[in-house]
Amino acid sequence: MQPFETRLHPASEAFQAQRAGMLALIEQLRGLEQRAADASARAAAAFARRRALLPRERVARLLDPGAPFLPIANLAGYGMDDPDPDRCIPGGSQIAGIGIVCGVRCMVVATDSGIDAGALTEAGNQKLMRCQDIALQNRLPFLHLVESAGANLRKYRVEKFIRGGGMFYNLARLSAAGLPVITVVHGSSTAGGAYMPGLSDYVVMVRGRARAFLAGPPLLKAATGEIATDEELGGADMHASVSGLAEYLAEDDAHGIAIARDIVATLGWDAATQAQGFLPPRLDPQELAGAMVLEHRKPMDMREVIARLVDDSRWMDFKPDYGLATVCGHGRIEGFPVGFISNNGPIDPAGATKAAQFIQACNQSGTPIVFLQNTTGFIVGRASEEAGMIKHGSKMIQALANSQVPHVTIHCGASFGAGNYGMCGRAFQPRFCFSWPNARTAVMGGEQAATTMDIVARQQAGRKGVALDEARLAAQKAEIVDNFERQAGAFYTSGHLLDDGVIDPRDTRAVLAFLLATCREAAARKPRPVQFGVARF
Repeated sequence: MQPFETRLHPASEAFQAQRAGMLALIEQLRGLEQRAADASARAAAAFARRRALLPRERVARLLDPGAPFLPIANLAGYGMDDPDPDRCIPGGSQIAGIGIVCGVRCMVVATDSGIDAGALTEAGNQKLMRCQDIALQNRLPFLHLVESAGANLRKYRVEKFIRGGGMFYNLARLSAAGLPVITVVHGSSTAGGAYMPGLSDYVVMVRGRARAFLAGPPLLKAATGEIATDEELGGADMHASVSGLAEYLAEDDAHGIAIARDIVATLGWDAATQAQGFLPPRLDPQELAGAMVLEHRKPMDMREVIARLVDDSRWMDFKPDYGLATVCGHGRIEGFPVGFISNNGPIDPAGATKAAQFIQACNQSGTPIVFLQNTTGFIVGRASEEAGMIKHGSKMIQALANSQVPHVTIHCGASFGAGNYGMCGRAFQPRFCFSWPNARTAVMGGEQAATTMDIVARQQAGRKGVALDEARLAAQKAEIVDNFERQAGAFYTSGHLLDDGVIDPRDTRAVLAFLLATCREAAARKPRPVQFGVARF
């Protein structure tokens, strides 16, 4: 493999303009993340009064110092839990990610009880279940730090209640798959939330703070007339000595987290994979802040991106002279072999054929595939239809849907139309899916959608022989464009959990290395499945 010869000029005006635009988006992303942290930190005085750690402090104590931590769904709920973008707090009131605990790679989820007492939102529910899915697919122990006021009854929706049962279903599946579920109960875990410790393999409860009951004292009195205190009904001491729900009793938050770490240490799981010897990219990954065009109509050679991700900036271009707008090839990231599929334009029949063959070749060798999405979709037009675009596009989708190797998708630029599907968008269940802040996703561009509807309206009016209301048509066009553009941005799609989070492009190599190590460990781990999850006798 030869080192890639870049054609980018970091000192150029175009590069600097792109860099400034990307940095502005990254600053906006960091501001949204900080908004969630600040909202939680405002509860610091209340937590201090009861000698409790803030949720982010709990997570920090659980993780190995200095080890990497990859947040999952950092913008969950943005524009969803509250439609006002200036007021909405992202994160779904959950802190979640993949991290290292006592040398073991684990899925960690903590209720952010500094925000609305940890009340579970629709986005938070979806985020929790996505984390459970990731843990199951990647054979990760599941560590849950719980303190939740339960669902917000004032925002009750029956469909949310029904879908919410999936989190309990997933806990049972994790345990049955041989993947330990370890829960530390720091505060309230009420109603359905009581099944979080109930369906765990190991439960730690903090004395004087943790409570778990199917009906809290107010509901109990309303339903049966019985009167009981929190501690009598579901306190940590009762569950440790009478009900048997808790295996371990902790004196405070820090002690509870220390116990959880001890549990992980005693399980005898393999340590997290360490990167082997490799050469860093010759081309600076920091240049990814300016390498990517921010206007999807402008051409972009995605090899420039790949060369700043792979070891020594070396990679082997697959069929470089065939299907030119589709980029395929092999490289390594921190020593891990990987195949890349990306786009320098729309996917044409030759590009789809090339990608389908490459996917099959990667399956033959067991090589994970990274999809770097940057396409306006499958090409349209008479020539492409005659060349069999539907047939060849379907062939690519067939290969993708039945591929058995791990897939990681990064939305780098445009992701329009069926190109989103063919390039392993969320619906095609990539192992992981992240976005750059500039990414745009839609069935088509807003202008194209509006123009299409304009043409249809004019044709209908012509057939009926009626005059067009041009002002009304112009207003309709503006409304369509606004609707499409409002939903296309990465912050909106990530807020609706259509990816696993938004990342800084300059962190992409580190993120991919972490994910590839996670996939490698998953393939090597041999959990001991049982017929049912661990039951409490």
